[in-house]
Amino acid sequence: MKSIICQKPGELFISEQPLPSSSAGHALVRMKRLGICGTDLHAYGGRQPFFSYPRILGHELSAEIVEIDGGETELKAGETVAVIPYLECGRCIACRNGKPNCCVNMQVLGVHRDGGMSEYLSIPADHLIKNSRLSPDQLALTECFSIGAHAVRRAAVQPGEQVLVIGAGPIGLGIMQFARIAGGSVISLDISKERLAFVEKHIPVQHTIQAGTVDVAQRLAELTNNDFPTVIFDATGNRQSMMDGFLYLAHGGRYVLVSLVTADISFPDPEFHKRETTLLSSRNALRADFEWVMECMANNKVKTAPMITHRCSFMELAEQFPHWTRPESSVIKGIVEF
Repeated sequence: MKSIICQKPGELFISEQPLPSSSAGHALVRMKRLGICGTDLHAYGGRQPFFSYPRILGHELSAEIVEIDGGETELKAGETVAVIPYLECGRCIACRNGKPNCCVNMQVLGVHRDGGMSEYLSIPADHLIKNSRLSPDQLALTECFSIGAHAVRRAAVQPGEQVLVIGAGPIGLGIMQFARIAGGSVISLDISKERLAFVEKHIPVQHTIQAGTVDVAQRLAELTNNDFPTVIFDATGNRQSMMDGFLYLAHGGRYVLVSLVTADISFPDPEFHKRETTLLSSRNALRADFEWVMECMANNKVKTAPMITHRCSFMELAEQFPHWTRPESSVIKGIVEF
C-alpha cells in the first residue's frame, strides 16, 4: 500500500508500505476520506507538541471496513465508518474515571502513531462508528466537529448565554455551531476579515468582531450591555490571544481553552480572582460527542458542505499540502479522496 510520510518538518514523500496485519479486536479499513486539520499543518511546520518524526499524519478519517475481528461488534465488512483516532490505555486514572479523551498514555493516530495518510489502517473495532445516513465527507468531518461539541459540553452552555468564540478556523466554526445548538448567543472574534465573512455567510452567529480594527473589550461591552460573555472559547492556538481572553470574560464566567500552544500563558491574578473565573481546558472528544455530532449532521442541525473549501486525491496530496499551509490559500477544510 502507499503512504505519505512526513519525514521532517516541511518534507512529505510517498512511500510503499506493507499492508497492516489483522489482529483480534481490530478491523482492517480502507481509507475513503481524510480531513486536513491544524494538527497536520502544525506538524508539517514543526510546531506541533507531543510529536516525533518521521510520522504518517492524518486523524480525521472515514473508511470502509475490509476485514473485521471485533468480538461482539455489529460492524461488518463493506460498511463505511468514522474513526475515533484517540487510542486510550483503559487503565490509567483518566480512563478509570470515564475520561479516555485525556488518557495519561494517549496515542492519537497521526500524532503519537501513524495515521490516515495511508491507503489502509488497522483500527480497534470499538473505535469505529457507522452511520448510514452520512456521506464519507461528513464521516471524515465528525472528529473535527466533535472537538467543538466536547468543548461546548465541557462549558455547559445554557440557553440565552452570551458566548464568545475566539478564532474562526475549523474548530472555532464547530464550537460556534454547537454553542448555537445549545441555545447560546454567539459572538465570533477573529483577526481575519475573510474568515469573518465566511462566518457571516454560513454560520448563524449574532455578531462578528474583527480584532485589530476596534477596541475588542469596548465592543463586547456594547454588544452585551456591559455584562461581557459568560462563556469564552479560545480556538486560535495563539499565545497572546489566549491571554487576552481572560480580560473579556463576565464576572462568574467560564473560559475554555480549546487550542494548544507550545508556550506558557499568563494572566493577571487580580482580574482572574475578581471574576471568580472558571478556567477549563478541552482535549479531544468522547464517543458520546461523536454520536451527538452524527445525530446533528443527520438532522441537518450543523452545516458541513461549506466547510470543505479544498479537495484533492490522495496521490495529489504531497504536492498540494504545502500550498494548503499558506494563509493566501484561504483553506477552511481540505478533504483528501482515496
